Parts: sequence; structure tokens; C-alpha cells
Amino acid sequence: MNKKAGMIPAAVSGALALVMALPALAADAYPSKPVRMVVPFAPGGASDFVGRLIQPKLQQELGQQVLVDNRAGASGNIGVEVAAKAAADGYTFLLGNIGTMAINPSIYPKFPVRPVRDFAAVTQVVDVPVGLAVHPSVPVKGMREFIAFARAQKGKLNYGSAGAGSNGRLEMEQFMRLVGIDLLHIPYKGGAGAAATALLTGEVGVAFVSVASVMPHVRNNKMKILGVSATRRIKALPDVPTMPELGYRDMNTGSWQGVYVPAGTPRAVIDRLFAVSGKVMADADVIRRVNDSGAEVIVSASPEEFTAFMKAQNERFAQVVKQIGGITE
Repeated sequence: MNKKAGMIPAAVSGALALVMALPALAADAYPSKPVRMVVPFAPGGASDFVGRLIQPKLQQELGQQVLVDNRAGASGNIGVEVAAKAAADGYTFLLGNIGTMAINPSIYPKFPVRPVRDFAAVTQVVDVPVGLAVHPSVPVKGMREFIAFARAQKGKLNYGSAGAGSNGRLEMEQFMRLVGIDLLHIPYKGGAGAAATALLTGEVGVAFVSVASVMPHVRNNKMKILGVSATRRIKALPDVPTMPELGYRDMNTGSWQGVYVPAGTPRAVIDRLFAVSGKVMADADVIRRVNDSGAEVIVSASPEEFTAFMKAQNERFAQVVKQIGGITE
């Protein structure tokens, strides 16, 4: 019997090699059954639109059925918790957005799920620019006229949002402080769609809304977008300036969407989802449909880049919430 220190019997060596190969074999076989995509909002919103748009191509690339699971409620927190508690095996992933993954941590500090800790970021897939939209009854043609009009109203002009801690509310709070105006906040329940409907009917005069959710109304001249929170002009509205163009450099991020898996998911599975997501978002039909909706395809360079982006977004909105002295109705 060989008793030299450091020598491993052949049988043990073979067993170790097999154990070490198991993750790779599992990744090669992934996925071997249907995959669930948790969308933490109700059907009809921007997140649901993106999820159902990419679902067919994801199925094609993965070779398995992708089931859209809408888990709405608590500003997206219900769906986030469902995804966070799922097995870390790649068979459940979350389509998270700016609200659930970057804003909510500062709005709900006691919520047990912390996105940076409890999820592994895979990739961003789209940016859904947020636009400052006004009802036709607001007599302005551009941003400067709007600011002058709002100042003259002295707090009488109201604006809508999807709730106290929504992206639209925080964008407007930040904007009001930048330009020195005071608008009356009218929060709506039921997601961004309710606030957009209020703007469409004239219940409110202005709102920050996702461009994708109101493009049909903009095209029909039922509302006007004065500026978009984006780094570049969007294809659906080439004549509308960005907020940075108008002088508001920090207002450059829309309602981005991205793919997340529970923390602890094997890196090989993350890499597979990253590669597949990139292929899906590079599809010409997907790009066309995303652009037509008023959104933009944006894919991260790597999971690490998306992780860094998400952390930066968390820090940004923590600062915004702090600046406005917390969130109240």
C-alpha cells in the first residue's frame, strides 16, 4: 500500500473528479424543465410588457417553456420575495426593475428581502425612459414654458404618481427641487397605469410616466411629453429632448428592467442566462418592438457590471429619499 503523504488512492481520486464535474454537468443540462419568470407587477404594465415580449425568444433559446408568473402587490415586494425564496437553481428568475431593486430598499427598510444581498444580478435588458408628460389643458409647448407656468400656479397644479415611493414620485420630487416649483401630489393605487389614466383624463395636469405606457396617447395628441429621463434621445420620440440636454444631468435613468436569480445560483447557470438574454435582446424583431413601444434595448457587458449598476442605483435613490426628508403621501 502506498503510504506517501499527499498521495490519493485512485478510487478516491476518481470520486473527487466526478463530484467536481457535477456542477458542470448540471450546467450543461440546464434547463431540463420549464423555467419560471416572476414579474412582480400585474398584467398590462411596463414590466409585464417586457416579460411577455421576451418570453417566446427565451423559450426558443433555452429549449424549455418559460412561464410568466405575475405576482403583484406591495409595490412589487410580493413578487420579489417569491423569487428570493425560490430554489437557487436557475429555474426561477425575477424580472426586476428600478422600483423593486433600487427604490424599494430605501422606502421599505424593514422589508426582509434586500436585493443586493439576496439576488445575483444577471443583466439589464431594457431601459423604459420616463417622460415628463402634460395634459393638453396645460398651455405649454416646451419645458421652459412649463416651469414658468408651474411657478405661476404656486402649488395649485397637481401631479400624479403610482404611489408615495414610486419612481414617478421620486423623479418629480427631484425635478421640483432642481427647478424651484411646487406641485400638489396625487398618489394613485394600482400601478403606473392608474396615474397615466388620471393624466389622460385630466384629473392631474402632469406626471412622470414611463414612455412605453403612454406612447399611443402621445401619438394621438392626448398628452405631450416635454422631456425624457435618458442618456440619449429615444427612437420613438426623436424630437423630444432628454433631461440632461435640458440641463438636468442627474435625471438620466428610466424605469430599467433586468434579470435576477436567487443568491447562490451556480455561476455556470448565471452565465447561461446572461448569454441567452443577450441573444434574445439582439433579435431584430425584439429590438423593433421594444423601440416602437418607446423603450430601448440595453444589455449589460457582464453580470458584474449590472451588479455595480444596481448598487449605484440603490445609493442614488437612498440619497434622493434622504434629501426629501423621507416618503409621505
